[in-house]
Formats: sequence, structure tokens, C-alpha cells
Amino acid sequence: MIPTSGLPSITGLKLVEQTRDTQLDLIRNSAQHKRAIEHFKANIKDVETVDQLLEDQELYAFVMRAFDLEDQIFGKAMIEKVLKSNIEENDALVNRLTDPRFREMYNELGFGTDGEGNLNTILNTWQNRMVDRYVERQFINFTEEQNETVGIALEFRNKVGDINSVFDILKDNQMTRFFQTALGLPSQMSGIDIDKQAELLESKIDLDTLSDPEVVDKLVRKYVAISDALSGTSTQSNGALQMLTGNSGNAAASIIEITMNIDPVSYSASRFYF
Repeated sequence: MIPTSGLPSITGLKLVEQTRDTQLDLIRNSAQHKRAIEHFKANIKDVETVDQLLEDQELYAFVMRAFDLEDQIFGKAMIEKVLKSNIEENDALVNRLTDPRFREMYNELGFGTDGEGNLNTILNTWQNRMVDRYVERQFINFTEEQNETVGIALEFRNKVGDINSVFDILKDNQMTRFFQTALGLPSQMSGIDIDKQAELLESKIDLDTLSDPEVVDKLVRKYVAISDALSGTSTQSNGALQMLTGNSGNAAASIIEITMNIDPVSYSASRFYF
């Protein structure tokens, strides 16, 4: 893996984007991850119930890591309840968890009522999709460990296709942080009523334009430039930042002033229990 720590985020982002395919291949072929992938593909086809998944610790850990839930691996009792939930019931645990990763895992694994009857696991296309998800997650997590700003930018690119409303942003802490920064909105807005937050985002974001790669790219680069300015990271060497600030003395203050006074942008777009 290629480290980006210590680099200006805009430089780190360019490096990560240029070496993305190489880094994904490195992950797939590293001893640790290659073994995990081989174990997954060799054993997942025999899993038809939640209980069978949980009985194989290595298999279970692979799935959890694929959905960025590594920090929840030891909460196996809760995961069992989530995966055995009946999603048709409003008070089911999977519906009461606010973290979207749990519902995403529930839907992708496709276990039936009471955690039994899974046909997804025998499909090669599904298995390959899960492996791709796992590898992508390792790539993003490593990048975020090296440079949090670049990691969040990659996370945005990964999730932007699933944003259908401002609430898809607000239920995700990282996406909320991304848009607050890119749009010059104060982080304190997270403390106000959720409907008020939604109104504020809707006044700044045209979600329909998020299908445009150029729009996504502009948002990413704006987020990275502002994040570096606010943190004081190599602002003088950041070309994108100089364009935003006019190369004035206080870069962070200049960016805040610009973003807080712009018109609604046309190119735009944990707590576990309720």
C-alpha cells in the first residue's frame, strides 16, 4: 500500500486516484487478505442460515469487515438479532438502528425470516461482489488511517450513488461532515432539529446533479481544499486552495467567507438507536 500521511490532502488524493487499481491488486494479493478471500469463497457457498455464518468466526469477520463493521465484530449477539430481524416489522431491530451499515448488510446478505433460507451465497456473482466490497473497504480504511480527509473523500465517492435524499446524508456521520465542509456549513448545525438540517442542506444541494462525474469531482476537490485550509496543511502549496482564496493571508478564513456567502450550489449532491 502507498502511504499518503504527511502530504497535503490534494496531493494525497491525486496519488491515491492514480494508483487505485494497483493498490486494490496489492490488497487482493497480500498474504493476509488473500487468505481471508480464499476462506470466504471456499465456505460461504455452504452457508444457508445466520447461525452457520456466526459459527465460522473467520467467515463472520470477513463479512463484518466488508461492511465496515469491524468495530462491532465482538457484538455477535446483537448482529444475530439484526440478521434474524423481520424487516417488515417497524419495531424490528434492523429498522431501529440508525447506522445505515446494518440495514445494508441485512439486505445484501439476504437471509429470510428468522435468519434462514439464503440463496445469495451460492451465486458466484454475489460472492465476487462481496469480495470487491471487502477489498474496497480495506483500501478506503487504509487511506483514511493515512489521511482522514482523503479517506472521507473516497468514502463520498463510494456512497454518492446511493444518495437519494438529504436524509441519506444526515444519517451518515462522514457524509454529513463532507457536505458541511464542502458547502461551508457550520458543524454546529448537527445539533439542531433534523428537519431544519434537511431544509438547510436542500437549500444548498441539487441532488439530481450528483449523477454527473464532473459535479462529484468538483465537490471532492472543494472538500479537500477547504479541509486542508482549516487544518493549515500545506496551504501555500495547494494550487486549488490558492484559486479559492486568492492566495490571501488567512486561507481558512477566506474559504469560510467564500463558502458561507455563496448562493445555493447547483453542482451539489453514531447513534445506533432512535
